[in-house]
Amino acid sequence: MDDADFGRLLAGLLSDAHRCGLDDLPALVTAAARSMGLLEAVIYLADIQQTRLMPLPPPLPDGASPLQEAMDDRPALAMDGTLAGWAYRTESLRLASSGDLVIWLPLVDGIERMGVLRLTAPALDAAALEQCKTLASLIGQFVFSKIDTSDTALRSVRTRPMALQAELAWAFMPPRTIGSHCVTSSAVLEPAYEIGGDAFDHTVTATTLHLSVIDAMGHDLASGLCAAVALAGCRSTRRSGGSLADITEAVDGALNRWLPDRLLTAVFADLDLRTGTLTWVNCGHPSPLLIRHQHVVPESLQRSAQLPLGLNPHGTRTPSVMHHAQLEPGDRILLHTDGVTEARSAGGELFGEDRLVDTIVRATAAGDAAPEALRRLVRTILDHHDGRLTDDATILLAEWHPPATSHPSERDRAHIAKHRAAATSRPPRTGSST
Repeated sequence: MDDADFGRLLAGLLSDAHRCGLDDLPALVTAAARSMGLLEAVIYLADIQQTRLMPLPPPLPDGASPLQEAMDDRPALAMDGTLAGWAYRTESLRLASSGDLVIWLPLVDGIERMGVLRLTAPALDAAALEQCKTLASLIGQFVFSKIDTSDTALRSVRTRPMALQAELAWAFMPPRTIGSHCVTSSAVLEPAYEIGGDAFDHTVTATTLHLSVIDAMGHDLASGLCAAVALAGCRSTRRSGGSLADITEAVDGALNRWLPDRLLTAVFADLDLRTGTLTWVNCGHPSPLLIRHQHVVPESLQRSAQLPLGLNPHGTRTPSVMHHAQLEPGDRILLHTDGVTEARSAGGELFGEDRLVDTIVRATAAGDAAPEALRRLVRTILDHHDGRLTDDATILLAEWHPPATSHPSERDRAHIAKHRAAATSRPPRTGSST
């Protein structure tokens, strides 16, 4: 297909997609693929635990009831040990030939991995392969924008029913991976189908990455409600221009007013993307970890934690203490809940912080991007615990990677100098450090 015809194909696909639900996407993609001279196109989505790739169900046959789901005899594909999984895990294409040529392409939106696209063709030249990559890029964005509106698609990425508290928790969770040209943040949460009180949040602007990791007391529906209130309080305050101190005050006040018998631990953090200055507040939570040059910098972010939130039903909370640290390009920040390190094997052995650090360092040394490093880590945790966790385990990994060729403006250089001067001149005090 020449460039002009391909351009018209994409324009038509974009136009049709505006009024197309995700259930209609397989038929739309198949039609586009055949117009390109391809034999077949199949969309696979990663299941919620990122262990398998599940085929998106094909369209309903003519005359079928709207309540009847289409049957698909294509099997799910393992994430590890398959070409499809390799394309997903590495976010790069994979080719295979068994008569016809099979192309596996990752489906991503920005840097959030969604699944893979399987295309079959009698043959491909370099120009046609580039068109296939463009098609996959467009489909990834379609999937991301429509998946939450289709129960068919959401059922297809689940391997068993989800508990009520987990359904509540996932409804409030952001995408697992976000980022920009200078920062990446990725998170995982287990047990995916029974989570109760854990939650995470991250958001990025032109100048700031915000991170939150929350661990509410208990493992029931009320715990999920507590975590949801904390996320809502954090977002409402942040979007109104509030500081980290304002966030802790807002969440604490909301818990004391509406859920007076509940408490939670949390870390709320902001990373200045211009300077690499990390600022955070710790409310009874495990300390963040700093990974630099594939090693954890011992005690670099170790600070005294304040009391958990929700402990002041009749009083005023002590003002939050802000902690500060200066990052270097390439540094990674690891936030986690205690369910990660306190996971026990059948023999009673704790997973522990050393094993957590070792697993992450090995993954980063192997060149894994943050999303894949966390996927491997959570599999290691589950294997340690014989596949079942008794407590929620949440891990968030953020990397600051400003472009090496970027040159800060005079204003940014002044901003960096100001922060570095403050970091060296600030008098030490309990609970606050640079």
